[in-house]
Amino acid sequence: MNYLLLGAGLQGTAIAFDLLRHAAGTTCLTVVDRDAASLERLRARLESDPRLATMIGDVTDSRALAPLMAGADVVISAVNYWFNAPLARLAVEQRSHFLDLGGNNDVVARELSLDAQARAQGVTVIPDCGLAPGMAGILAHDLHGTFEEVQDLRIRVGGLPRHPRPPLNYMLLFAVQGLINEYVEPCLVIRDGELRTVPGLSELETVRFPEPWGELEAFQTSGGISTLPQTLRGRVHNLDYKTIRYRGHCDKFRLLLELGLCAEEPVRLRDGEFAPREFLGLVLEKALSFPDEDATLVLIEAMGTAEGRLCRRALRIVDTFDHVHGISSMMRTTGFPAAIIATMLAGGEITGPGARPQELVVPARRFIAELDRRGITLQREEEPLGREADR
Repeated sequence: MNYLLLGAGLQGTAIAFDLLRHAAGTTCLTVVDRDAASLERLRARLESDPRLATMIGDVTDSRALAPLMAGADVVISAVNYWFNAPLARLAVEQRSHFLDLGGNNDVVARELSLDAQARAQGVTVIPDCGLAPGMAGILAHDLHGTFEEVQDLRIRVGGLPRHPRPPLNYMLLFAVQGLINEYVEPCLVIRDGELRTVPGLSELETVRFPEPWGELEAFQTSGGISTLPQTLRGRVHNLDYKTIRYRGHCDKFRLLLELGLCAEEPVRLRDGEFAPREFLGLVLEKALSFPDEDATLVLIEAMGTAEGRLCRRALRIVDTFDHVHGISSMMRTTGFPAAIIATMLAGGEITGPGARPQELVVPARRFIAELDRRGITLQREEEPLGREADR
């Protein structure tokens, strides 16, 4: 199988590692990035695997990308979310399957609008194939399917440094503008059976994980479940997604938002103009980029009727830094799911052309088995709910 990977950053590196290490039948992996140093680091990490080819290039250069896409079975985008809609369109034109890591609801909607063209070309487009959106939505949809009726479906996900540093107690684990985007955009939820939006950084709550994590906080962020609210509308009474952080993070970032530092409108200064959000991104990159081990925490809970009784069922993941291969947990839990889905597309396990939400087309049980093969293991919980607990 021939794969074209766009982006040699952290997540691109994880995807490349997985496709060459775990994916059966990988014959060629071509990686395109505009940064020569990133490509060199990738080659060094992968020990110049003969199946690996690297190319300096710009993902906005459709003339250069088109023949590469035409020769690939699957195109994987690991670049910033705002590139994904035109990349998906170009992949469809070149008759190649396409997937990305998602992260923005408007971009995903543009990709899903390619459904008719993808069907006509006989290819599949699947946005949102990382951690959240991606793995979290697939697992939540599968858990929902184990109930006759679901009252509440709650998804809580976070990537955390093992040794947090003030003032935000967070380390940058993916693109900074993607982080800001999650915090400031409206968040889609289901409340009392209806689609609604709530503000980012709202509805703060406490969540608990086994030590050493203990008591943490979770709050509303956008994009983490993407299409799942539309998919489950009418089939669940309440659904929401929140991001997990160390306690105090939400209030501190909310202050930055309230001060206007997330605004995109330019501010005029004596020497010119700048966008506060762009400046904030630069500051956050500097402050939140430090060496540390990380962990990914996932908690998906469903409350409802299963096998004729009220119960709570939950899936929990605690994934940590891979010391053997030097791969962060965020890279594992974001890049590996994308690589698994890419191999499913290439191998024909995902059938039916079109532009499709991942929760509807990825075979969940096979997906879970592949996660487990990579050491990303689900812990399952179940407990009955009496009348008193249900109130």
